[in-house]
Amino acid sequence: MRRAVVSAILASVLTGCAGRQQSAVDPVGPQSGKIDTLWWSFFWLLGAIFIAVIIVLLFTLMRPRSGAEQETIEAAHKPSEATDSRIRRIVTGATIATIVILFVLIVASVGTGKAISELSYKKNPLTIEVTGNQWWWQIRYLNDDPSLTVVTANEIHIPVGRPVQIRGLSNDVIHSFWVPNLHGKRDLIPSRTTDEWIEADHPGLYRGQCAEFCGLQHAHMSLWVVAEPQDKFKTWMDAQLQPAVAPSDPELQHGQQVFMNHACIFCHQIRGTTAGGQNAPDLTHFGSRRGIAANTVPNTKGNLAGWIVDPQSMKPGNHMASIVVDSTELQPLIEYLESLK
Repeated sequence: MRRAVVSAILASVLTGCAGRQQSAVDPVGPQSGKIDTLWWSFFWLLGAIFIAVIIVLLFTLMRPRSGAEQETIEAAHKPSEATDSRIRRIVTGATIATIVILFVLIVASVGTGKAISELSYKKNPLTIEVTGNQWWWQIRYLNDDPSLTVVTANEIHIPVGRPVQIRGLSNDVIHSFWVPNLHGKRDLIPSRTTDEWIEADHPGLYRGQCAEFCGLQHAHMSLWVVAEPQDKFKTWMDAQLQPAVAPSDPELQHGQQVFMNHACIFCHQIRGTTAGGQNAPDLTHFGSRRGIAANTVPNTKGNLAGWIVDPQSMKPGNHMASIVVDSTELQPLIEYLESLK
């Protein structure tokens, strides 16, 4: 009961804006479960030591002394031989206990660090390449067959119960990939590749974020991990492999023309069209995503309009170029982008 109360308090402090609580003490996978066990072991052991020290301190301060004993101590300015012997025994015992406790904590910490990498030995892993950019995440589902490689942004879908290898990269500065409910932090360092293994035990929506200060919009660099049953994951993957559907509605066709006639095509890609930019999120299935601007705001038509017209007001310092869109072109452009499911 006490653990549940403390966990609820900590989780409420660390909770995300939607989905499951964004908390390291609300584990949903084997690695996060081991980290949670280590955390609570540290918490209760060190909490007990703290309480014991405070009790001893208060007992010492409040212990009554006779007037004659106090005068003798003050006159001699040193403890008696019996007191000195008792102090030596106490200090020696406390030192030994401290060394033993530190050794136990080190063994537990190292053992947990080794245990959370054990998923790498499981068969049939899913490999996902996560690249940190200022300030968004590029997600690539790797496959030996290039035609089966899926590229998306700021949202990771994984099948429940299947080990997932996260290959971390960075295109600019040091970022840190962190989904508290699934694993600990892993730095993404330019010119290096780092590995991390995650696995979800339950379906759900789990919020992640950059955990290393990476610039002005560091706090607005989040992502979602969507854990779903294997059949739903396969359905999602099959849909992601498809190019964008050519619009048949006149308004959507107009919106596509607006997109193609502006500088959007130099940064963004929409597979199935001539837009082939590589410097910004792939928009092939943009309409299926939950958020925009690395999940700074929900993916709604109103937010999208504000993002297109004035991205700096929504996320100051971001690298999206401001484009001039005529008022008669804005609505068709929004409708087209939202239709990319």
